[in-house]
Amino acid sequence: MPSGAENAQVQGGWPPAASQETTSSPDGALTVGFVGRRGAVFWLALTTGFWSILTLGFYRFWMKTRLRRYFWGSIRPGGHPMEYVGDPWEKLLGFFIAVVILTFYIGVVNLLLMFASFTLFDGNVAGYFLSFLGVIPLWFYARYRARRYVLGRTRWRGVRFGLEPGAWGYAWRACVHWLVTICTLGILWPRMTFYLEKYRTDRTFFGSSKLTQGGRWTMLYRAALPLIGAIVAWVLWVVWITFIDPIGEIWAAFLDELLIELLGYEAFLSKGTAKPKNVWRLWLLIPLAITLYTGVVHYMFGARRIMANHKSAPGIAVRSNLRTGRIAWIYAGGTFFAYLVLTLGIILLSLIVLPIFGFEVLAQITGTDADLTFDAPRWVAITASVIVYFGIFLLWSVVYNTFVTFPLMRHMATTTVLPEHHGLQSVSQAARDEFAEAEGFAEALDLGAAI
Repeated sequence: MPSGAENAQVQGGWPPAASQETTSSPDGALTVGFVGRRGAVFWLALTTGFWSILTLGFYRFWMKTRLRRYFWGSIRPGGHPMEYVGDPWEKLLGFFIAVVILTFYIGVVNLLLMFASFTLFDGNVAGYFLSFLGVIPLWFYARYRARRYVLGRTRWRGVRFGLEPGAWGYAWRACVHWLVTICTLGILWPRMTFYLEKYRTDRTFFGSSKLTQGGRWTMLYRAALPLIGAIVAWVLWVVWITFIDPIGEIWAAFLDELLIELLGYEAFLSKGTAKPKNVWRLWLLIPLAITLYTGVVHYMFGARRIMANHKSAPGIAVRSNLRTGRIAWIYAGGTFFAYLVLTLGIILLSLIVLPIFGFEVLAQITGTDADLTFDAPRWVAITASVIVYFGIFLLWSVVYNTFVTFPLMRHMATTTVLPEHHGLQSVSQAARDEFAEAEGFAEALDLGAAI
């Protein structure tokens, strides 16, 4: 029987109604529609974010639940809306459970690591390093558990999705794959991407139907070509301005300092280097940075598109027409706008906080007359600073959800089709996945702001 949370209706901001008839393309493929509105997302993120601030962050579990319900309800495979039936009380309880466990780890395990570090290595560097390494498996564990919770609380046409237990298996595999990737200088990155996604996909199910990740890891190198080209361009540029035709004394002095810090000796090219020349080559950093950014986005989402086209279940196939150029523009434009709001907010906060410390220090630095400054009451400045501080992060969340999350989910939904879907008729319901901590570890470790 469904729980009370699964029968709960979304309050406020529910996507507009759409036809419940199954929609197909002319070739018989099941299409995915998206009916959400940007304005509705803006107001939903603004109001829920405002309540999160008033409750000192506790309402964020309800905020995330309401946003997910809106986004999930906006995605309509075959005209049928998806459902998110997660309970914010589950998230809150899971968060407290995770905090208790992490507090034990930080308070006891780190204490033992520090004691061993001072005893064996006569310093705390080894302790900090081992403590950082100890958090990495927990990070991967939390990501898998969060995905399991979201899938377990997602339904389509009344049938639940799910993910089999296997968080610790995913954690140690992720650590090994990352170690291999780092040791090969990133050459085997596609191998890591493929096998970690295969581990998750092969344990994912929709009702009684289990998904399978097909293909081979070498197919992802097609998506990595722009990134490889960008890295080669960076290497050639550095070799050009450093060894072939050094840019001059400024660059040589910087390189000397860097090599002295890292390797303990000076660069040979600094001896007798001419004055700076062809400094215009530094402007190439701009197109090189854009190229590298485009290559990273193309690989991340190009690999996702390729792997989606090789996902299947009995009688079900998936095809993605995702456009990496569109994704890059969404991330670049939305993130730039979000950081612009954040920067302007920090400037405003600085102007308000200034009266707390007085203008005497500023007057001494700039040489201005301190008598001309205005000294606001301390309580006014503190109150205004707190309001602006929380308002900055509220606006960041609103802008990010409106201009990054919304268009990203809309594009990914509308570019996905099911060319083969007759297997859906034989899918039956699966048991509800019950586990205590929900997304608690992901919340406690703050794994990004994604919905």
